[in-house]
Amino acid sequence: MKMTVCELPNEPDDFARAWVRLVGHVEENESDLVLLPEMPFFRWLSQTNDVKPEEWERAVRAHDEWNGKLGQLAPAIVLSSRPVVDNGKRHNVGYFWEPDTGPVDIHAKHYLPDEPGFWEASWYQRGDGSFSIAQTSKAEVGFLICTELWFSSHARDYGQQGAHIIVCPRATPATTESKWLIGGQAAAVISGAFCLSSNLAGTTPDGGDFAGVGWIIGPEEGEILGQTSAERPFLTVDVDLAEADRAKKTYPRYVQD
Repeated sequence: MKMTVCELPNEPDDFARAWVRLVGHVEENESDLVLLPEMPFFRWLSQTNDVKPEEWERAVRAHDEWNGKLGQLAPAIVLSSRPVVDNGKRHNVGYFWEPDTGPVDIHAKHYLPDEPGFWEASWYQRGDGSFSIAQTSKAEVGFLICTELWFSSHARDYGQQGAHIIVCPRATPATTESKWLIGGQAAAVISGAFCLSSNLAGTTPDGGDFAGVGWIIGPEEGEILGQTSAERPFLTVDVDLAEADRAKKTYPRYVQD
């Protein structure tokens, strides 16, 4: 399977230009799966704790509009997270898109930070705590949306459910860049699954910086198969999903709870 991760700017004009380049990369590399960053299609609302429900609604509409453009990445499976309003509650939901299904919601983000730059618990409600496998046409996938990466028991649960891949769409700052890769390696080793992450990049609304640095990590030893950078914002690696099946039979994955 050819898997693509990326780093994409949050500023709308820069994002639109990067999108054109991403589409070209996916077509050239014949990607089977593309992971996008966390809620990529609108400016990062949680930068401020001045919560405006009407802005959340605008973000929902923007993501709905961009989801109509995901066919530009077809026939690849596309995964990301998006803002939704469900029974009057705001959620950040991990989903996958395929040409035959459109967007399929899988998991609402459950662990929410609430601090300067990331007032997520102020902006939206946590999910119900279910961490279900996404049954896509090409692989079984588990979602750990950004902060959820640090709750490692869910990585183990995904491995025991048979996940081939764990995806971690992120919106993380440059000041914390180094530790996130370590978290991704740990999730891969714990689960025996490939761990993929894509992140926002560039300037935040308050003048800070998102880190970028997407990655693809192997399932057995947590080996780094590749990372994105400002110079190479898109990365595609061809992997054998059977490696994830084999990894689950080796230490420490086979050890029973």
